[in-house]
Amino acid sequence: MDLHIVGAEPSSEERGALDALLGAPASGWAGAARNVARDTRVSYAGLAEVRNRRDLLLPALHAVQDRVGWISRGALNDICRRLMVPPAEAWGVVTFYHLFNTAPTPAAVVHVCDDIACRLKGPAADGKPSPCLGQCDHAPAALVVRAGPSPSAEVVRSGTGAVAGRPLKLLRRVGKVDPASLDAYRLHGGYRALARAVDIGPQAVIDEVIASNLLGRGGAAFPTGRKWAAVASEPAQPHFIVCNADESEPGTFKDRVLLEEDPFALVEAITIAGFATGCAHGFIYLRGEYPLAGRRLGGAIDAAHKAGLLGIDVGGRGFAFDLEIRRGAGAYICGEETALFNSLEGQRGEPRAKPPFPAQIGLFGKPTVVNNVETLVNVLDIMVEGASTWSQVGTPASAGTRLFCLSGHVARPGLYETAFGVTLGELLAMAGGVAGNRSLQAILLGGAAGTFVGPDALALRLTFEDVRAAGATLGSGVVMVFDDTADLRDTLLRIATFMRDESCGQCVPCRIGTVRQVELLQRLNRAPASAGDLALLAELGQVMRDASICGLGQTASAAVESAISRLQVYR
Repeated sequence: MDLHIVGAEPSSEERGALDALLGAPASGWAGAARNVARDTRVSYAGLAEVRNRRDLLLPALHAVQDRVGWISRGALNDICRRLMVPPAEAWGVVTFYHLFNTAPTPAAVVHVCDDIACRLKGPAADGKPSPCLGQCDHAPAALVVRAGPSPSAEVVRSGTGAVAGRPLKLLRRVGKVDPASLDAYRLHGGYRALARAVDIGPQAVIDEVIASNLLGRGGAAFPTGRKWAAVASEPAQPHFIVCNADESEPGTFKDRVLLEEDPFALVEAITIAGFATGCAHGFIYLRGEYPLAGRRLGGAIDAAHKAGLLGIDVGGRGFAFDLEIRRGAGAYICGEETALFNSLEGQRGEPRAKPPFPAQIGLFGKPTVVNNVETLVNVLDIMVEGASTWSQVGTPASAGTRLFCLSGHVARPGLYETAFGVTLGELLAMAGGVAGNRSLQAILLGGAAGTFVGPDALALRLTFEDVRAAGATLGSGVVMVFDDTADLRDTLLRIATFMRDESCGQCVPCRIGTVRQVELLQRLNRAPASAGDLALLAELGQVMRDASICGLGQTASAAVESAISRLQVYR
């Protein structure tokens, strides 16, 4: 039967945007005007192929909004016909993401960050309030999006973020090598890692990554080699690899810096991962608020194609690997790997129940490797140096270096690379200490889903094992500094509001619990704290930890509870 919204048709601009992405429809069954003589009255073939293009739903929505600034009922109607998606399901998808507009919108829109780091520095401009834009080293910041035949998006940055470290490994090319030049990348060591990986073969690559004890840098700290080995051993085909470049944790910007300043490193690293795990196709799920990263990464992929480093015969070495970027549309939950799969497949970005795990049933129901940008880029040095040399940096349980995102009331906000084992105080000193020589009130480790610590934690060694023993988390590498002027009650309410707004709403504990947490904090901010309210807040947090389906709900109260217990915010 026909799937359409009654009485809604696309404009010529909207149809042109879709044709540019999907190609002109071949028949009335795929969105063209109905012609009975051409199409007949029954479609016996071809519908399955159209339905299998549902993964293009998100790109189609982007194409329309990039052209006209919003997604009308007529455009949605055309998308539904073209991709054979029920309109109710498509509406559920388009309204899931905060970057999509479903009402007439000006051609130019300014998204002004009002999240934690930018609140500490004051607003950058007037405009549409936005969650963290991943520009905390440049706070305050805004994103300016312009629709039209030549759409554009630019970030307005207020400060200059530092890039420093000891030792400097992952960041060694940042600011020194032209990110648009493949030749420059090769002159500075690029593609040596892929050459060695192909020389030693897929299994030896996996063995090397396992021996290195590289742990995931996205927050979960899962052993990367074990993940690769699990996918490589799966008989089901095809295998897929997904790079999670949707870092949306407030306070996090490390992957953005790598993508903007060293994009070929990710292209090379994900090619190695695909080779090792038997994946012929990979996706980079890129945060929608990272326009510069998207342009530079797209340029790197194009250059790699032209040089024969992506495609049906990579480097003439007898294996195929191709890569494409898929742009997110503003949903923190899509950083959860199974929610990311659903988003890529054209569904609402809601987490799936586990098991089955992605290594068995992931993207499109096939075995899938998922790693974030920082994790993958580490593989380059492991290949070049060898696992034993690489793992001598750091500690036995936390090998290598780590990227830390310093922001807030710190003298030199920016991205800092250090060996695991540096203390929190030493890291803060590298960034110039607390700005204005003010007193330190608190530090948020790990982001909105992380934990607060006080000045007494400056001796804490920054390793997975030490931080875990201290009841905290490294998370995505956030180190956000609050001086004695910061209003921590306002910060806690902003964190809770972020969790409420970003909950996908799928499970009751998170959907209701995050709302109740905001209500309790609003009450605590208006009047002296009562023992009953504090007890209720703790009980609410426990319920969300125990019963939520994914990490968002399980960590939604972590920062709030740590601030209450460690910093006595409401005492």
